[in-house]
Amino acid sequence: MAESNSEPWTVHMSGRERVRHVAELLDEPTPVQEIADRADVSRATADDELRRLESDDWVTETTVDGTKAYDLNPVRMLFDEVTDLIESHSREELERRLTGLKAEQEELAAEYDVGSLDEFRERLADEELSAAELRERRNAIATWEAINTELGLVKHALQLYDDVLELASPRTDSPSTLA
Repeated sequence: MAESNSEPWTVHMSGRERVRHVAELLDEPTPVQEIADRADVSRATADDELRRLESDDWVTETTVDGTKAYDLNPVRMLFDEVTDLIESHSREELERRLTGLKAEQEELAAEYDVGSLDEFRERLADEELSAAELRERRNAIATWEAINTELGLVKHALQLYDDVLELASPRTDSPSTLA
């Protein structure tokens, strides 16, 4: 990092904060040294903070080309996304979102005359298509996959909605329904 770019970074955040910030932005397993370089800290500082983040279940240790690396904990990410959905949407909004996503999925199925994503993929390999048609269908498949991901998150949010709200609300004398 150039000196002019690193000054605000190093002045406003501690080394450990920078490691946490870099870890939050990981989109694939990343070696410790690369995380240290991005955070502008020593490898030892990065390794120490990453071990701490691992003990808090924020990241998971793995290897990349035989080198120790870290990635965001996918379970933690799932729960964070579901919790964010619940905190920022009412049950009714989530139900409307679920309906909208299902409608988008059904529109794709009807447009390409397929019953499932797997069938869509199979047809992609079976049919003689131009490069433009292949690109269009690959884009439609990517859209369908994104819809499936969002559907799963919204369904989880609806399933956990009452429990998360109850656990997030101030304590009362009433017994928990989670017992």
